[in-house]
Amino acid sequence: MKVYIIDDHALFRNGLVSLLESRKISAKSAPSPEQGLNEIPDLQLDVILLDLRMPSMSGIEVLKALKKQGEETPIVMLTTSTEESDLRDCLKHGAQGYLLKDMDPDELVDALEEIKTGNIVVAQDMTYMLAKILRNELTDNEPSFDSLTDREKEVACQIAVGHSNKVIARELGISDGTVKLHVKSILKKLTLSSRVEVAVMVTEKRYCK
Repeated sequence: MKVYIIDDHALFRNGLVSLLESRKISAKSAPSPEQGLNEIPDLQLDVILLDLRMPSMSGIEVLKALKKQGEETPIVMLTTSTEESDLRDCLKHGAQGYLLKDMDPDELVDALEEIKTGNIVVAQDMTYMLAKILRNELTDNEPSFDSLTDREKEVACQIAVGHSNKVIARELGISDGTVKLHVKSILKKLTLSSRVEVAVMVTEKRYCK
């Protein structure tokens, strides 16, 4: 395995190179993001390790720059940060791993092996936070009743009580054709496939008074 490390702390960087080489892993390093960005395109690598906090460029900025260059080597953050926002931002911008600097050496090597095969690996101490982020992402991506226009909400509420298009048209003073267009838009916005699903969602969530 060939690993490249970008970290501005000489003691940690050199220690990590020695650790990896003692495990028969080829390791090169750079003390600055600029040097790393210059050297990496010419190298055949299996994993790139990035420090998150560096003075000239942050790890996320380096991550973005590497992705912009078209770098396909798995990029992993190796950091002391246990902040949820850092984990979320790194994964959002394409990091394939988020590892902590105080992890056991054997765990680090195992993680690098997994990452090399294409897996996404997050430090064990951060898995609860990853689960939280995923839950929030799923919640944020749920279809929202608030995404409907006021008229669409009125139509959805009429659907929920079982009214046909003709009845809805009469109740709201609009044409049957307009009701059909509203129903189509409602299904699309709520990612539903039938009027029944609209009725169930509206009723369960108590959207209509």
